[in-house]
Amino acid sequence: MNWQSISFDWNHARAFLAVVETGSLSAAARVLNQTQPTLGRQISALEGELGATLFERAGRSLKVTQTGTDLAEHVRAMADAAGRVTLVASGQSQAIEGLVRISASELFAAHLLPSIISKLRIIAPKIVVDVVADNSVSDLIQREADIAVRNVRPEQPDLIARLVHESSGRFYASKSYLKKHARPRSYADLTAHEFVSFGNTEQMLGYFSQLGLDLESGHFKVGSANSLVAWEMVKQGLGIAPMSVDVARKTPEVEALLPQETPILFPTWLVTHRELHTSRRIRLVFDLLAEELPKLMA
Repeated sequence: MNWQSISFDWNHARAFLAVVETGSLSAAARVLNQTQPTLGRQISALEGELGATLFERAGRSLKVTQTGTDLAEHVRAMADAAGRVTLVASGQSQAIEGLVRISASELFAAHLLPSIISKLRIIAPKIVVDVVADNSVSDLIQREADIAVRNVRPEQPDLIARLVHESSGRFYASKSYLKKHARPRSYADLTAHEFVSFGNTEQMLGYFSQLGLDLESGHFKVGSANSLVAWEMVKQGLGIAPMSVDVARKTPEVEALLPQETPILFPTWLVTHRELHTSRRIRLVFDLLAEELPKLMA
């Protein structure tokens, strides 16, 4: 190791990465609990330490330079390593072990959780993970799960929730469906199409109504409470459905509809029981999910 070649302060690099990830000095200041002037000084110090311009400044706005973009990937890897060091030390020093049940929808459980659980196995190998693929929040009240990943904030007073991400979403249809039906050009055109229900049709109708989309139960010819099954129906050309970009981009069989419309927002909440949040093993898993989910959904 050439120690003399490491000539910058990690805190300065962390400030730089926070601005890149959040998109602004003000947002980075909030997540790091610092002031904007402090972050500005740290970034200027890092540019001096590295002898490189990381941001182009235009008034109060910052635009990442190509050098900054290239360096961001390396700093991001450093941040991941630092997080793992902290978690490994916590897991080993407190001998964290035992069962943790994580409840998530089938799509989340299949597409997002496995890679996070792989990291957890390294950080805290004595924790046993049971994934409950289910769409109901009531499992936490009944203590059938310790942590839940949900798209709706719970209202029960005994539950605590953290908003970890807001994903963009759109309506999607399979390529095979679009070969048989005229491609919709507006929300009004969607009323001439068939949809796939993700379980509770009335709830979906209420959500669509908020978007200004006037549909009826007759528009839903097929559906399933199992989101993996429902999404497979969309892939097979049985109808249209809304989906987060995070999942849809892993599904080459489907195409986004109405690209000119404002994206739908899918909030992701991390939920646990108030009492269980004091458990060391549950807190470790909760914090790891809160750290890793935004990365997977960016």
